[in-house]
Formats: sequence, structure tokens, C-alpha cells
Amino acid sequence: MTTIMSILAAAAEHGEHVEATVMGLGAEGWVYTGITLFILIAIFFAKAHQKVLGALDAQIAETRRSLDEAKAVRAEAEALLAGAKAQQAAAAKEAKGIVAHAAHEAEAIVAKATSDAAELVVRREKMAEDKISAAERSAVEGLRAKAAQAAAGAARDLIAAGHTAKADKALVDEAIAGL
Repeated sequence: MTTIMSILAAAAEHGEHVEATVMGLGAEGWVYTGITLFILIAIFFAKAHQKVLGALDAQIAETRRSLDEAKAVRAEAEALLAGAKAQQAAAAKEAKGIVAHAAHEAEAIVAKATSDAAELVVRREKMAEDKISAAERSAVEGLRAKAAQAAAGAARDLIAAGHTAKADKALVDEAIAGL
């Protein structure tokens, strides 16, 4: 520092105007250097700004793409859910139809069984009545046969008691003559 001062003092003695320099550059040199650095920094930061904006734009585009993809997945999931609900509703409707059909068939089976049971009772009653009628006829025929046998036996006894061989001969002769 003393050297700078001594140079300035010596110049002042000679009447010269001495300009201060730093690292060999005067004020004008430092202005040009500052402007150059400012322009270089501006260019660097401008490109850096563009890179930051480009990176942000890429991130925004990626986020939008992810959101669009998420919307598509959600729409697909909603469609699958709607399809599953429709299938569930169709299955429930089909199950109700099957239950109704089974109930209808059960009613038909019960009605047929009731009808068949009634017909069976009627047939059994008719068979019992037929057996009773056959037994009555058989009993009546048996009584008739016994009555006929008893009548024939009684008639034989009466005829045998009231007729003799002589009377029989006269009857036979009468019958032959009537022919």
C-alpha cells in the first residue's frame, strides 16, 4: 500500500493526473469488465432459467400424464364396477326367477299329490265297494243256493210223503199224454 501512495505523491508533484488502478485496470476497464460479467451472468442465468422452466414444464407434463392415466384407470374401474353391479343385479333377478319357478313347481307338485291322493282314495273306496258288492252277491247266491237246496229238499220230502209209486205213475202217464 505504501507503494501506491508513494506513486500518487510523486505524480502529484509533477502535476500529472494519476489514475487509480486495481490489478492494472482503471475505472473504465472495470466498467467494461463488470458489463461483460453482467452479460455473461445474464446469459448463463437466462439459459439456467430456461433449463429450470424446461424441467418444470417436463414435470408438469409428467404430472398431467399421470393425472390423465389416473382418470383413465378410474373410468375403467367405474366401468368394471358398473358391469359388476349389473351382473349382480342380473344374478339376483335370475335367482328370484329360479326361486319363483321352484315355488310354482312345488305348488304344482303339491296340487298333483293332493289330486293323486284324492283319486287313490276314490279308487280304494270303489275297490272296497266292489269287494263289498261281490261279497254281498256271493252271500246272496250262497243263500239262494241254500234256499234252493232247502226248497228242493222240502219239495222232495213233500212229494215223497204225498206221492206213492202209483201216484207217480199216473202223473207220468198224464204228462206223456199231454205231449
